[in-house]
Amino acid sequence: MSLGLDTTVLLRLLTGEPAREASLARARLERAYAARERVVVTDLVLAEAYFALHYHYGIAKEEARSHLRRMAGSGILTVSPPEAVWALDASAGAGLADRLIHARHRAEGVATLTFDRKVAALEGAVRLGSR
Repeated sequence: MSLGLDTTVLLRLLTGEPAREASLARARLERAYAARERVVVTDLVLAEAYFALHYHYGIAKEEARSHLRRMAGSGILTVSPPEAVWALDASAGAGLADRLIHARHRAEGVATLTFDRKVAALEGAVRLGSR
């Protein structure tokens, strides 16, 4: 069986709260790992978890990205699309959600069309109205 984690499960794994649910999530993930089940976290779950960690748990944005990067690189789960991992890197330009959108477009083999200057600075993005 393959599993797709939703944001509630990912948050329990990352924060350990509430403890009972975090324990259940951790035990299930350990069983999946032992059974070599594929465990997937999508770009949408990454975005939702990032904002929840920052706004609901009071975790600084860089620290939230760091937690998500560590989880993505753990070898226990797969990020879909794989290009979304790049969006977790610190950047002075476009925000995380914009980078996740751009990563999804790149995974689909399409260019991001935008009016936003910061997004337009991303490789392969096209800014409308620029001269």
